[in-house]
Amino acid sequence: MTGWTGRTATEIAAAVGVRQVAPREVVAEHLALIERLDPHVGAFRKVLAERALHDADALAGRADLAALPLAGVPVAIKDNLPVEGEATRHGSAATPDTPATADHETVRRLRAAGAVVIGLTAVPELCIFGTTDSVFGTTRSPWDLSRSSGGSSGGSAAAVAAGMVPIALGNDGMGSIRIPSASCGVLGLKPGAGVVPADLGVDGWSQMAENGPIATCAADAGLMLRVLAGDGGGLDAGAGLTSLPADGAADAVPLRIALSARCPGPGIPVDPAHTAAVRDTGRHLAAAGHRVGRAEAPYPLWLGAAAVARWLAGTAAEAARLDPALLAARTRRHAALGRAVTRAGLVRPGQRTRWQERLEHFFTEHDVLVTPTLARPAPPAERWHTRGWAANVLSNIRYAPFSHPWNLARWPALALPVPVALIPVAPAAGGSVASAPGAAGRLPLSVQLVAPPGGELRLLALAAELERRRPWPRTAPEAG
Repeated sequence: MTGWTGRTATEIAAAVGVRQVAPREVVAEHLALIERLDPHVGAFRKVLAERALHDADALAGRADLAALPLAGVPVAIKDNLPVEGEATRHGSAATPDTPATADHETVRRLRAAGAVVIGLTAVPELCIFGTTDSVFGTTRSPWDLSRSSGGSSGGSAAAVAAGMVPIALGNDGMGSIRIPSASCGVLGLKPGAGVVPADLGVDGWSQMAENGPIATCAADAGLMLRVLAGDGGGLDAGAGLTSLPADGAADAVPLRIALSARCPGPGIPVDPAHTAAVRDTGRHLAAAGHRVGRAEAPYPLWLGAAAVARWLAGTAAEAARLDPALLAARTRRHAALGRAVTRAGLVRPGQRTRWQERLEHFFTEHDVLVTPTLARPAPPAERWHTRGWAANVLSNIRYAPFSHPWNLARWPALALPVPVALIPVAPAAGGSVASAPGAAGRLPLSVQLVAPPGGELRLLALAAELERRRPWPRTAPEAG
């Protein structure tokens, strides 16, 4: 590692704050890495090079530089969040190329903390599907360029995994932070309801979607979450994010950890390597003194249908404002089904309440649940947006069935890299592992940590503890 690429956000902000390095130097090094790597990875829809350098120069003149928690830190923004002066394209040819008049509140908070917006990251059309490709290009995992980065925050996760930025902003309506974070070997947190300003689309897919951080380490994720949440943001006041335990301990007393590898979707097989990642996580947590045992999550049979109904209805609401002739065929089909679901009254508030009640009962005996994040490796990096609706939905359901329950519940959930097993993966069907930077042909594993409302800090503290005990590679090989 040389220079400032590959450093953590925490390291960069500390150095910029004491004027050890100028913000322009940090930003310029990251822009150079983007220029070298992104033609292979495809993480960015638009790189804001000139503007980022201008903003870095302006930041350098501030007298309060040392007080800014993200001073000089390059950050990437998912391209469904408004950035003032830039079009928000949502991965679609149907959206207007009209500059936003103001930053989204989360973007405003990042800038106010000293972060420098370096680019807008790629998403699938309307952020619907679990692979990131669109008319603007295809995004690949920096670990294996023959594989998708996942979605819909695939560009954000790939940018972080490749070291092109230390942190990125994503959002998650059916797993859209956790799925790509798992596919790209980084840490991604979906906060619970009310912690970070959402304001996503018409109604955030029936209030399932939240904005959150994607980072290479627990400290950076915590730093970014603190900025995004702001004062009074709904974080547990009894365990402020300003002080994650220095020794990595998650709590003063042992936590009750439940391990569950059972898939929420009946009949969907789970790759043995992903199940093994859960067991390995349990071993490390038990060694840290926590009380760990197997306890299957109480998924009801109707859970998937309830989440999918909201997924469909949310797409219909977003597509209603756009010219259908300019939408991909799979999106038009998804929206049509969403209109049917809405007319039939299948989005019912009682479903969420019933699920939350089940969880509350389960969590009277457990503090944290550990599951796989994915059921299998991400699909091949292909032009999925040109394929049929059924092929896309089947692929998504088969590889990423573990995330949607926590969107329906509106509970916090975190995707955490597991370094003990980088599974050798054969080249994707119809292609070969490319020889460009980052094409290692080996994919990271990931586990998902879930806690009740207010548990974001507990999840981050557990992540920090696991990171200390079994540190993972923070960026993909040859990418930092």
